[in-house]
Amino acid sequence: MDWVGWFDAPDYGFAREVLQRGIAAVYFIAFLSGMNQFPALLGEHGLLPAPRFLERYGRLALPTLFRWRYSDRLLRAVCLMGMAIAVTLVAGLPQLGPPWLPMIAFLALWLLYMSIVNVGQTFYSFGWEILLLEAGFTVAFLGSNQTAPPKTILILLAWLLFRLEFGAGMIKIRGGSEWRNLTALYYHHETQPMPGPVSRQAHLLPKPLHKMEVLGNHFAQLIVPFFLFAPQPLASIAAGIIIFTQLWLVATGNFAWLNWIPIVLAFSAISDSVLHSLLPAIPLDLHSAEQHSAAGVASDTPLWWLVVVLAASLLLVVLSYWPIRNLFAHRQLMNASFNRWQLVNTYGAFGTVTKRRIEMVVEGTLTEDPDDGDWREYGFKGKPGDVYRLPRQWAPYHLRLDWLMWFLPLRTVHEEWFYAFLGKLLEADHQVLKLLRYDPFDGARPRWVRVRSCLYRFSTRAEYRGTRQRWIRTSLSEVIPPLSLPPDQ
Repeated sequence: MDWVGWFDAPDYGFAREVLQRGIAAVYFIAFLSGMNQFPALLGEHGLLPAPRFLERYGRLALPTLFRWRYSDRLLRAVCLMGMAIAVTLVAGLPQLGPPWLPMIAFLALWLLYMSIVNVGQTFYSFGWEILLLEAGFTVAFLGSNQTAPPKTILILLAWLLFRLEFGAGMIKIRGGSEWRNLTALYYHHETQPMPGPVSRQAHLLPKPLHKMEVLGNHFAQLIVPFFLFAPQPLASIAAGIIIFTQLWLVATGNFAWLNWIPIVLAFSAISDSVLHSLLPAIPLDLHSAEQHSAAGVASDTPLWWLVVVLAASLLLVVLSYWPIRNLFAHRQLMNASFNRWQLVNTYGAFGTVTKRRIEMVVEGTLTEDPDDGDWREYGFKGKPGDVYRLPRQWAPYHLRLDWLMWFLPLRTVHEEWFYAFLGKLLEADHQVLKLLRYDPFDGARPRWVRVRSCLYRFSTRAEYRGTRQRWIRTSLSEVIPPLSLPPDQ
């Protein structure tokens, strides 16, 4: 029987290549980030130890391989296994086999990473974690080179991108007035969690351009996503606009893989024909829809694969009820999952924009008397510290400690994990110190640590010419007075 015309989408072969390899590449980075940071943050001797969390909340039965036993060695094994599977998918090896082979590979990535996220507590509470899980599960059913890409899965990937973009747009319109009066970008480049090397130049653009940025954002998030489901070439044009706006966010900030996944997902709406017309170097699939029709070739999609894909599609359609209802709810949830498997979630970011940048500056001293201390500042890899230092581009890699530091002045500095972090500094814990850019004591134990709050703003061009400072820092107050370990420690 010929399934072409209602199930197969042979004109999206290149799109499938980008979707499968791109999502697999993000998984590789996510597992690499976990292997490098999870033991210090959440390991057996971490800031928020996963074994303790499992003892307290194991009854919730969240899906995780660590439910029965956690160890740092097992965590590293999970990360290494995830990285190895992701590498094979990026190389396109499982895609050369039957369609069940890449499906099993992606479902393995989904289950392995969900095991980490579900014990990751506040360090894994970001929206891009559940976004990666949902994308990995959905991409699993794109098949292999032996079959044409299934239409239903491409539509569901576009639906994921729609929820991501439109949900973020609705959050902004319902959020702070700065999004409605078009002034949000007066502040955002300066106050975002982790500025990048271009953020200061973007902040210094004229204010009329900032207003155009906000208008462009509203257009890209509230209007363009509807055209992802339009006939070609409108769908490809809509996807191209989303890719362009996401690349601007990549260039001006450090949002882990939040911007990279939409770029990859946008290819679900870009056909090979449109892409070839723009970039002739990209060859058309030899099994394009027109060639299938002209030659009268029957689909080579096996019936069992059709059943599997339609079952997965039906599951995702049914689960879409809750995020659809949330999109139009008066109190719209942001970055929330409605089921324990983290599928078909709701997304959104920056409903309000912080107007001032307050940074927590952590210092230590070796002297016995803190009042006469020679206080030295700890350096972080991503968050602002040294006023002369050019911010680095870290995304899509995720610096979890630096991101949590940004939230402290917005919530409270008296977080359990933060006091645990200060305790680790007093112990000169090797694993925690590896998360920092530099330790001012070269591995020695400080006698005291304290935390001060400082106001940061980007220097103007004139200020930079005079001082070479990229940031202007003003000390505000001491928010945590000097702390020390008990004498017996």
